[in-house]
Amino acid sequence: MTRPPLAGDTQADLVVVGAGFTGLWTAISAKRRHPSREVVLLESHYVGHGATGRNGGFVSDSLTHGHAHGLALWPDQVDGLAALGRENLEGLRDDVAEQAIAADLRLTGKTLVATTPHQAAALPALGKLLAEHGEHVELLDADGVRADVDSPTYLGALRIRSGSGTLDPAALAAGLRDWAIRLGVRLHEQTSVSSVRPGLVVTASGRVRADRIALATNAYRSPARRLRKYVVPVYDHVLVTEPLTDAQWESLRWPERQGVTDAGNQFHYYRPLADGRILWGGYDAIYYFGSSTDAAREQRDASHRLLARHFVETFPQLAGVRFTHRWAGLIDTSSRFVPYVGADRSGTVGHAIGFTGLGVAYSRFAAGALLDVLDGLTAPDFLTERPTPFPPEPLRYVAVQATRAALAREDRTGQRGPWLRLLDRFGVGFNS
Repeated sequence: MTRPPLAGDTQADLVVVGAGFTGLWTAISAKRRHPSREVVLLESHYVGHGATGRNGGFVSDSLTHGHAHGLALWPDQVDGLAALGRENLEGLRDDVAEQAIAADLRLTGKTLVATTPHQAAALPALGKLLAEHGEHVELLDADGVRADVDSPTYLGALRIRSGSGTLDPAALAAGLRDWAIRLGVRLHEQTSVSSVRPGLVVTASGRVRADRIALATNAYRSPARRLRKYVVPVYDHVLVTEPLTDAQWESLRWPERQGVTDAGNQFHYYRPLADGRILWGGYDAIYYFGSSTDAAREQRDASHRLLARHFVETFPQLAGVRFTHRWAGLIDTSSRFVPYVGADRSGTVGHAIGFTGLGVAYSRFAAGALLDVLDGLTAPDFLTERPTPFPPEPLRYVAVQATRAALAREDRTGQRGPWLRLLDRFGVGFNS
């Protein structure tokens, strides 16, 4: 079900630009708070077209991109933020149930696997940290993790049973779209915004005059130039296998069908799908000069071939399994790895950007903070504090490539390195 483009001029109390998770939750939350408000939601393609419909389907309660990162940046707030994150994920679960959204939400936690000796050596301390902050964690040795999910590459793991799970992101987006429409949100797809200023949003097919404007473009180029320096768009690549046979699933074990991620900086994430396939993604995140978000970048043979090779290395018992789908989605990376919520000088044009891979659940929380900002209320200071901006080109490209190389070097050696330690000093987000 698609909705027609905007045709002509109209008025609203709130116009939301972008119908991904952030825009959908903002529109829904606005109508829940004030049912009489006129809310218009504009999307340049269709609901869920961008990162919302292309992510790996992992859902997390973290508002700080992990406990270690939270302790590094907000040590005095970390437990309170953890509680807020848990409340947000519980709220998402309740909303999905109450609205009967068939998103296959499974809050089964995840397994964090170590594939190098230095990663395995770090697991006990990380497990202790998580347990101290209220997580349900089990430390597994190599035999223990292979009894759960069988790969010869696993040297140990943390089975984290709290705070996360998986879902079908496209189905969630469709459910949120239908909910928004039932609440009275006026949704216009295939409506690209060309400019925004206080009180006015201009598109190719009409204009919307509104008291408040919420920008939810995330990794895509914002119509507000002032925001572009705070986000770097990074392409994240994904493969999906053909459905596995019963014998192939038995060779993997995997009885709880939880999501799995590597413990490295350049990590894979993977999970079973409801129809018997495996989604396998991550690792080879790519930034293009000039913050390009050209759709032609979504198919990168080198990245997909690399993922296919890593899949067989991880699960040699599945050698010969075909991949039937491949794609890439954009991650809106901020320098501190958490969103930035705020408004322009007028206080009427707000934004929520920079989710850095955690937007599936986080967008619900950030939408509330964005509405608080637009309503003149107090929003959490850790969200409204401006992150360090990324430098202009060509320094931006050089810095991203240097950081990528340093992260890969740490994965190989276990050594932090001078470049990453320098970034840590400035609160740039690589502690998680």
